Amino acid sequence: MGFLIVLLVAAAAAAVVKGGVGGFPARVLTLERAFPANKTVELEVLRKRDRVRHARILQSFSGGIVDFEVVGTSDPYYGGLYFTKVKLGSPPREFNVQIDTGSDILWVTCDSCSDCPRSSGFGVALNFFDAESSSTASQVSCSDSICSSMVQTADASCSDQTNQCGYKFQYGDGSGTSGHYVTDLLCSTYQSGSLTKPDKAVDGIFGFGQRGLSIVSQLASRGITPKVFSHCLKGDGTGGGKLVLGEILAPTMVYSPLVPSQPHYNLDLQSIAVNGQILPIDAAVFATSDNQGTIVDTGTTLTYLVAEAFDPFVNAITAAVSQLTTPVLSKGTQCYLVTSSITGIFPEVSLNFAGGAAMILKPENYLDGGTPWCIGFQKVQNGVSILGDLVLKDKIFVYDLSKKRIGWTDYDCSTDVNVSITSSKDEFRNAELSGSSSLITTSVLGALLFHLIALTLGSSLW
Repeated sequence: MGFLIVLLVAAAAAAVVKGGVGGFPARVLTLERAFPANKTVELEVLRKRDRVRHARILQSFSGGIVDFEVVGTSDPYYGGLYFTKVKLGSPPREFNVQIDTGSDILWVTCDSCSDCPRSSGFGVALNFFDAESSSTASQVSCSDSICSSMVQTADASCSDQTNQCGYKFQYGDGSGTSGHYVTDLLCSTYQSGSLTKPDKAVDGIFGFGQRGLSIVSQLASRGITPKVFSHCLKGDGTGGGKLVLGEILAPTMVYSPLVPSQPHYNLDLQSIAVNGQILPIDAAVFATSDNQGTIVDTGTTLTYLVAEAFDPFVNAITAAVSQLTTPVLSKGTQCYLVTSSITGIFPEVSLNFAGGAAMILKPENYLDGGTPWCIGFQKVQNGVSILGDLVLKDKIFVYDLSKKRIGWTDYDCSTDVNVSITSSKDEFRNAELSGSSSLITTSVLGALLFHLIALTLGSSLW
């Protein structure tokens, strides 16, 4: 069975899917650590990385499932990234792509990119896509129906001179990317900004947003997979976990409705409690609008709260542990000197969402470090609170786009999970956690054998 995926080529590639109906067995792809286990990263470096990433947010069933084993870690001091491996092209080549629910595009770098990093400080080998070496690569013309549909949604443009199906995307910080689509795989020819830095280099980003160009939306629109995906990110030092195009089943799952008409995964955060006590925060600071709200984003390492919520939160934590710790400031961050285990010392935190769904945070979900322990939440002034990997780890998260909701529950992500095969039948399979990256070939290429439409960059992508 084959299907067509449209991808964006810049420093990254965007994916759109077209194809027939079919089902997939539960298979595992590996998400890997972006930094070596023995390489620490300063907290301020991670803050800077998150700030750059947030500026780059775009303006603007047959019942099968595919699942990916996750590698990487939420530990900010070891990079705080989760990624998986995919194989693209004919013959297939393997690429490391970061998992990102805050964007829509699947992209990888092209070998003709003049400013793309050639090595990575993350401890992984970088690969580059070469359209000439792929037997399935060809240009997408302006007369192609795929191009026509993307022109209507402003995701593509056409040139009378070249007859190439081109694109130009603008990002929130004013940077952007442009180029043209080719069938087979998307790749970039030019990069700028932080994407040119070898210490932060990966092959690409696997965008799991809910807009039409995301892999999830494309596959679901063709009846290839259900319109739901799930992840379970291990929070221990080894990192890893699972990513599933389908639904992970758990009896203790709670759900909160997605805020409608939003390009990202916005939830209605209503209150925060520390030790069971609701904090004095005006719920209006969490309300969703053009410039505020609460977003779930695996591409963000830390967690960010608006100032009106951050200050009461930190004050409540400090008050709760003042008799058992020594509060100190480290580079402007509230930290605590602890002489014993944090278990039993630091309080439980509850993020309370619409629909009565509470997200319970253990100390490990809001602290980082160890000597000393520091608040892992960061203060922002722009009105947008972002739940990053720090709070998402050690939980199953289900993004149910059909029912327009997100569910979660605490879980040991090193253990097996039950995965729904269809959205209409009460069937499931047990998906083993496996370290074998060879399963990626079976899941993505052997089982799917898709063709990608790629963009060749003409300018830049942050």
